[in-house]
Amino acid sequence: MELGAKLKDMRQQKNLTQEELADRCELTKGYISQLENDLTSPSIATLVDLLNALGGNLSDFFHEDEEEKIVFSESEYIEKQSDGMKFKWVIPNAQKNMMEPVLVELEAGADTRTDFPHEGEEFGFVIEGRVSIEKAGKRHIAKKGESFYFTANKEHKIVNIGKSKAKFIWISTPPNF
Repeated sequence: MELGAKLKDMRQQKNLTQEELADRCELTKGYISQLENDLTSPSIATLVDLLNALGGNLSDFFHEDEEEKIVFSESEYIEKQSDGMKFKWVIPNAQKNMMEPVLVELEAGADTRTDFPHEGEEFGFVIEGRVSIEKAGKRHIAKKGESFYFTANKEHKIVNIGKSKAKFIWISTPPNF
């Protein structure tokens, strides 16, 4: 953390000169300059005084927002394979988010197993092949380039009804996979 730069930024946001801040804290303009250029470090008591004069506090001053990760590479994906089905979690730890996207591959005749009723919604986009979305005893066919969307309030599963592999993005909200 660049303490000096952060203090300088706070001072400038308050439209204070170094001299005005120094006067408020019974310090010298030279000392404020040294702090802002990271040539010296303040005691905790002095830092508290400076932050009070700038309308801040220690907790907020040292709090750093975690940078949001936006792009994920294939090496970060988590994969699970069983019974002709492959799930790839394309967003690591997505279960902590509001939605959970998964890349699903089903061999011919394979299915995702029955998912029991739960709160939320499901969305899918078929990248390859042909699938049947089976919900509450009814079948809905989706093929390459088509999407599906439904509430998850009844038993449901997806079956590959084609003669070759089916591949689709499946997004559940809240996370359910």
